[in-house]
Amino acid sequence: MKDFLELGRLVLKPKLSADRAHAAPYAVSVTVLEVIRRSSEFLAKRGVDSPRLQAELLLAHALGLPRMKLYLSFDRELTEPELSAARGLVKRRGEREPLQHILGSTSFCGLEIAVTRDVLVPRPETELLAVRAVKFLLSRGAAATVLDFGTGSGCLAIAIAAQAPTAELHATDLSEAALEVARRNADRHPLSGRIHFHHGDGFGALPDGLRFDLIVSNPPYIASEEIASLQPEVRDHDPRLALDGGADGLDFYRRLSSQAAARLNSGGRIMVELGDGQDTAVHGFFEAEHWQVEGVENDDTGRARILIACGNS
Repeated sequence: MKDFLELGRLVLKPKLSADRAHAAPYAVSVTVLEVIRRSSEFLAKRGVDSPRLQAELLLAHALGLPRMKLYLSFDRELTEPELSAARGLVKRRGEREPLQHILGSTSFCGLEIAVTRDVLVPRPETELLAVRAVKFLLSRGAAATVLDFGTGSGCLAIAIAAQAPTAELHATDLSEAALEVARRNADRHPLSGRIHFHHGDGFGALPDGLRFDLIVSNPPYIASEEIASLQPEVRDHDPRLALDGGADGLDFYRRLSSQAAARLNSGGRIMVELGDGQDTAVHGFFEAEHWQVEGVENDDTGRARILIACGNS
């Protein structure tokens, strides 16, 4: 019998359990700390960012424990079923399947959001859009109607509904599969009674005459030819529909700047997330359509991330 355990192509050298070494000469054990260490090395060699953190999150998921409890269990020996489960998860991550897909969810504005291959994995920078939207809504001091244009997982609509309790939300998406994920997420919190989901192409999915005090959108903004150069987690697992912003990545900003004003109430705002280096072009689109651009806000890395504009009606 081999005296090692394999984790994908990763070799974990076991130690013999002291109380079983003589009674069971082939019995082996691997501790939590050893699995974390070897898994981290395995993931690092495969180009995974933050390999130690990812290894800990995967092992915690396999064991059904909060991650911080691993630190109190470094000497714990894994059973064979536990080791097998951890092995499978780490192997998938080494093949560059997104961590969020493996775990089945991610945190967005403190809310657990389920994700699948049908939706874009929510990014931390999009939380800034949710924060700015809620700040605007709360400053109004009155009920408001909000549109999430291209909702995907529903993370934006759900975060806004959770923090602005008098707001009524509408959310559109071209993908029915994405809307199904969004509906499940809304039910999970539960906020489905305050979020209305619409299947279809942008504003055409909405009832005639429906207008909003705020429109938010994190639209597809990757140039078509750049998608092939993205990280495997994005290129191979996020839906192309949620990534592809056309030849220059700016198609949806042209559409929003030309069409959104007709759906905005007087004094309303639009807030859109920007791709890297797109702020000047998008600012120009909105000004050309006679919007009053109130500002462009940077994210935590100093990149221009959110454009805010006031309607021209």
